[in-house]
Amino acid sequence: MGVEVGAQAARSRALAVLRIRSRALAVALLPAAAAVVLIAGGTTGHISGGHWGVTRWIVTGVAVVVLLCAAGIALVVARARPAVSPTVQIAEDSAPDLYRMVRDLADRLDVPAPSAIALTPDCDSWLEDRTHRAQSPSAAASGDDTEGIRSLAGPRHGRLPVAPVLVIGSPFLWWMRVGELRAVLAPVVAGTGPSAHPDIAAARRFVRGLDAAVAVAAEPTRGPLARTVLAGVGWVTRLLLRSCRGHAAEMERGVAAAAAERAQAVDYGVRIVAQEQVGLAYAGWDRLLTRVALPAWRMGRWPSRLDAGVVAALTELSRRDRLAEGFTSRLGERPACDLLEEPGVVDEAASLLAARLFHGGPAECGPDWAPVGWQEYPDEVVDRTWRTDAARLHRVLDAQGVHVTTNPTTRDADGPTLSRVLDHLTVTAADTNAAPSAPGGGRPEKTGAAGPAADLADPSEPAADSTEAREHHDDEHEQHHHEGEGEDGDDGGSGGVGNGDGDEGTLGTERTATLAAGLSAELAREEAAAPIRGGGTEQTGPDRTLWDDGMLPLFPLQPPRSGREILADHVTAMICCAAMDTAGAIPGLDWLDGPILLINGERAADLPPRVLTLIEDGDPTPLRSWLHHSGIRPEKPVRLV
Repeated sequence: MGVEVGAQAARSRALAVLRIRSRALAVALLPAAAAVVLIAGGTTGHISGGHWGVTRWIVTGVAVVVLLCAAGIALVVARARPAVSPTVQIAEDSAPDLYRMVRDLADRLDVPAPSAIALTPDCDSWLEDRTHRAQSPSAAASGDDTEGIRSLAGPRHGRLPVAPVLVIGSPFLWWMRVGELRAVLAPVVAGTGPSAHPDIAAARRFVRGLDAAVAVAAEPTRGPLARTVLAGVGWVTRLLLRSCRGHAAEMERGVAAAAAERAQAVDYGVRIVAQEQVGLAYAGWDRLLTRVALPAWRMGRWPSRLDAGVVAALTELSRRDRLAEGFTSRLGERPACDLLEEPGVVDEAASLLAARLFHGGPAECGPDWAPVGWQEYPDEVVDRTWRTDAARLHRVLDAQGVHVTTNPTTRDADGPTLSRVLDHLTVTAADTNAAPSAPGGGRPEKTGAAGPAADLADPSEPAADSTEAREHHDDEHEQHHHEGEGEDGDDGGSGGVGNGDGDEGTLGTERTATLAAGLSAELAREEAAAPIRGGGTEQTGPDRTLWDDGMLPLFPLQPPRSGREILADHVTAMICCAAMDTAGAIPGLDWLDGPILLINGERAADLPPRVLTLIEDGDPTPLRSWLHHSGIRPEKPVRLV
């Protein structure tokens, strides 16, 4: 295992965990030992007469009960299925160069090579023990194949692997160069040395078995008798797990310290530079998921080249960020994805897994869950998203009885128009007069989602002051919302529906608040009526227990949106539809900001603050000025889905 200080500390902690296991076994065998002594003493005549006969039977009965309970607990711990990370398995014939690089790295570190390689749609890498019977070749033959596509999964033969599986973040393969990937993986691969030590391996198996047993005992879908029995099993395993927790944590710290110390001899200088790429990859991957992939997932489409998209996103981020200057020069070197025989197939599998993890999509393609390429993204995702939101906005207006515009200067067309929305959200003189006065007289206050407009200009104040205050207010919106926000107003929020709390107090009028509440309720009804994604499909893989449809998504990207955000998204979508139908604008894709609106080939970056001015203050003047300047006709009907 090596002479590293961390390795010795890890071994001592592993022995402490094994001593706890031995003590638990001794406690279980103690009544049996006492019964054996009493029975032997009675047989030989050394312990006989009086109350010893009754004691002998009582102790024997207690010993049998304790042994049966211990055997049951040991059986649950041994058969419990440890948690396995959902990954895409990479067979050696699918990536011979990658396996060759990892084995060469293990030889340089003088540690055992990982038994297999898998990919995860995340910016992280680790070693994972998959020596449990559930991951054995016999289990795989019965249908428990590692999560991935069949074209990548190769047959597994031979004995159970001793070394752990190397899990690599898929964004690393596409963004990093071969040398950078080797330097980043060196500390991870070096962990196979301490992991191969018998004491550390046994301690890890014991802790993982206890953890799996606790999960089994906590499952609610069992009968009353089974729940009663498992309650006792859970109490014992939780007690043992609490006793091992401190030692197990220190053992893992020792293993990590030993791996880091051993890896210093391999590509140490390159690793320092590569760590910068790790942080950049994490930022680009998170931005790509929340701004680009999430809108597509909501529309029932999953981008099939997420890892290729992260390269474009990170290249764009490097171009925009002055701190990242020079990073694009490294793109001329060989990318790590060249180590794969079929990078496109692997990218598709990782993209589908990402949709499954972060959004809860189905495990297989279907009519309502189809892949989409980056070339088709603007038409298949952006255009459909905007028109769907615009249609929902007009359905809610119809339900609330908003049929005609209140502004007599605009013509009300037969179809859905943008003017209908603008007039409904505009604060009129009647709204201003109906606003209640503040306590003690003075300007009206904002009263929340059910109150009228607030912070309106005082008629007694000079007009110049009002204009100046409005310009300052618009500048604040521009400064707060300009960076990193797409033209659809969607900041990458989750597909969940907010309850209207939080920033609802900034809505302009009672009509605006009612419309926001109606949109939230309509979205909630649509989500409740939507079929459960992934239902009816039998999941496969050693991590099948993780794929319970009720648990997905495992890692939701964003919290629920508030009513104000939902209203801003729908108004922006209606504006974009009017721009496409009346001004020749087209939908576009920005790798960092997601859906964007292109007018005359240029991005409309100044739309979000004007939308916020409309819904928060009820002032349509900045937005109408922008519409006129862009050649958009709000009185013309638009096409909806």
